[in-house]
Amino acid sequence: MGGMSLLRSGAAAYRASGVDLFVPHYFELLAAACEIAGQVEEAMSLLDDALHFVERTGERWLAAELYRYKGQLLLRQGHAETAEELYHKALSIAVEQEAKLWELRAAVSLARLWGEQDRRAEARELLAPVYGWFTEGFDTADLKEAKALLDKLA
Repeated sequence: MGGMSLLRSGAAAYRASGVDLFVPHYFELLAAACEIAGQVEEAMSLLDDALHFVERTGERWLAAELYRYKGQLLLRQGHAETAEELYHKALSIAVEQEAKLWELRAAVSLARLWGEQDRRAEARELLAPVYGWFTEGFDTADLKEAKALLDKLA
């Protein structure tokens, strides 16, 4: 628990400095640590804080990933319908921003959900073109995960 305390105090000190740069990213990192520590409700609260910050400041570069991650946590709690809505929102933001990594991650999350719901054709139709956009980086974890999911959906 000492690590979580350090993370929390570091985040608080950063916010107290008045600097707003990368605040949503730091909230996301702290949320991930909370998830690992089994503190899922706190992780959700931190993601909500990050999303409120995004809306308040307009610092939207991480918005798609924040919505996707929140959907992932909700799905683990059995809220598939809400997770799907958040995945769609993440995908829409990523497409709007032409943020291909966030688009890939959102498409993978949504395609995985659809695959589990026996909507395999829809899942493949969604994911294949996003994966196909990439011309390099196929040894990265994100593209490996997307390829494995496409193979599973075939």
